[in-house]
Amino acid sequence: MTTTLDRAAKPAVVLRPARLSLTPKTALAGRLDGAWWPYSRDLEAELPALAAALDETWGRVTRVTVNPSRWPVVPRTVAVDGRVLHVGWFTEQDPDKLILLSYTVGRWDLLVIPPGTEPAAAARLMAAAAIPGSVLAAGVLMANETVIGRGIRDTGRREAAWEDEGGACMSPFGEPFGRSALPLSANGWR
Repeated sequence: MTTTLDRAAKPAVVLRPARLSLTPKTALAGRLDGAWWPYSRDLEAELPALAAALDETWGRVTRVTVNPSRWPVVPRTVAVDGRVLHVGWFTEQDPDKLILLSYTVGRWDLLVIPPGTEPAAAARLMAAAAIPGSVLAAGVLMANETVIGRGIRDTGRREAAWEDEGGACMSPFGEPFGRSALPLSANGWR
């Protein structure tokens, strides 16, 4: 018995399901058609799962464009289910957006959520990008989430400081003081 090894063959790639949120089909056209949350910044590894997920819903994706500032390597083509997906890049394109094209169906714009995003923030972004008729661009959604995330972190820090101080009030000089330091009210209660 003779065994032949094909050293040129690539190992089988296991596709993780695409984390995707799409706008429902409606007459309201918005600036985005949904959001995509890739697992990494490797387009060659991430695009096959995205294209496979969209083939069922939107039809065959033939081209993808990205802004190269968010992707360390932009391959010219990516193999997807025995066919070739062409990848292009434009520095003028919103860095937080991915554009998908199909010869027969049309164009779709997706917000790209950075891979390291916390799940709660990603969920907010995916929901916001899938609102039918939304006029918010990808960059605006990302900027809004930055502000929201900062506000959530600041609130958490303030609550932690409050608990660390035993819930004490702060004087105008930044020193905590207890209830005995509070002035008496008209009825004599503190």
